[in-house]
Amino acid sequence: MDEEIAQFDLLVDEAWPAPGRAEDGGWVYRHAGGVTKRANSVLALGERADLPEAVDRAERFYEGLGLPCVFYVGAGATPGLDEELSRRGYLLADPTSVMTRPLTSGDRAAGAVVEDAPSERWLHTWWSVDGGRHRDAGETPARTWGERILGGVPAGYVLLDEGAVGRGVPQGRWLGVYCMAVEPRVRRRGLGAAVLRTLLAWGGGHGADGAYLVVTEANAAARALYEREGFTVAGRYHYRVRP
Repeated sequence: MDEEIAQFDLLVDEAWPAPGRAEDGGWVYRHAGGVTKRANSVLALGERADLPEAVDRAERFYEGLGLPCVFYVGAGATPGLDEELSRRGYLLADPTSVMTRPLTSGDRAAGAVVEDAPSERWLHTWWSVDGGRHRDAGETPARTWGERILGGVPAGYVLLDEGAVGRGVPQGRWLGVYCMAVEPRVRRRGLGAAVLRTLLAWGGGHGADGAYLVVTEANAAARALYEREGFTVAGRYHYRVRP
């Protein structure tokens, strides 16, 4: 296992913190009303001598919440986990690339302001693009779960009034880039690049010397943008979903 790549399992968990968390022998059961697989999946790191039994317990935990049992499988995943889940019929979902790039003195903001909290307009833009994939759970609306995730860690928020947003999370030497969203009506105008460049410059001013982001491999347009802005693939992860 490459420890440098495996660190992103923890960085992503830290930057997108599930409001609900329970631990079992080093595994973390994360839950947030079904809003994003990232916040509603098992972060399964470290060796497990009781792997089949541990999977059984995870399945019972999520069944009790009325949520599907989902495992995040990254570079630091418990050895043998992916094979065990495949044997049980778990489906592979959302293969995702972790992309990185260094921050340099040449990174310049594109004229946008970075706020320390999301405005209502920021939330509306983000949710209008990303929220349709999530469902409500119980009495708590899905967007409320999303707002709880966002508020779980200090971050910077960029909003372009035309209809584009992004979120940056300072994490020591790393800046995590999240919530990149451009409303469909204003795409192909360079707004995503402007948001990204503003976040990168802001991250450099907060002590980071590198940036990372995660993007599903199916999102070709976003991957092309990030490649143009100097990001390259450093690692990958995927999910396993119980059918």
